[in-house]
Amino acid sequence: MTTRAVKMLPYNRDGEIDYASLEFDPDEARAEKPDAMDQHPQQREVMNLLSSWFTDFDQRPDVFLDYDSFICYDQANLNVRVSPDVYIAFGVDSRAIRPDRLYLPWRVGKPPDWVLEIASPTTGREDVDHKPGIYASIGVPEYWRFDPSGGRYHGEPLYGGILTGGEYQPVELATGPDGILKGYSPVLGLSLAWDEGWPRFYDPSTGRYLETSQEVWVARHEAETRAAEAEAEVQRLREQLRRQQPG
Repeated sequence: MTTRAVKMLPYNRDGEIDYASLEFDPDEARAEKPDAMDQHPQQREVMNLLSSWFTDFDQRPDVFLDYDSFICYDQANLNVRVSPDVYIAFGVDSRAIRPDRLYLPWRVGKPPDWVLEIASPTTGREDVDHKPGIYASIGVPEYWRFDPSGGRYHGEPLYGGILTGGEYQPVELATGPDGILKGYSPVLGLSLAWDEGWPRFYDPSTGRYLETSQEVWVARHEAETRAAEAEAEVQRLREQLRRQQPG
């Protein structure tokens, strides 16, 4: 996993949030996405991979990683909001952010560093036509899209954009010798890959992919099986030795 170290920005808790004035429930972002279940497998995989690699499974207080929560980007009106499928911010006070249940850039000290939208039938066009402008106006350095269908909803299987001059300039994508399409994210230091509709992350420094959840599960299962077999063999040998000893 990464050992990336960053200085944590102070959290500006400028008064209380008037939750009663909100036209939405901060805990119900997914309710605004009628086909959220279509995105969930890929979303969960991305969260697992980034959580393992960047947050030590939520143990690092200087990295905020979340999904389907609200970023409010108008300080005068918290009802102006957007809900990314996955986003991450480095060098922020994650333990101060979570109790507020909202990501408020003016309190956090910065916008998220990296945002990902995963395509679905009802949100695909919004991801392409509407959300890039929002994320650019907030100042999100990188905006990515992943379409499990291969492009039915986004028009392309994978897209990465780097904010330059107020607009996102496309990241160069390439299909490697392994046949997998990928593009490099300078913010993450990893390449996001589209592998037959499944998200993966590739580490150019090692030339290897981060282990998927399935690979981790298989390795753990195999290790547990070997341990159980070894213990059974020890017990068998102990019983055999006991029987050989004189009564």
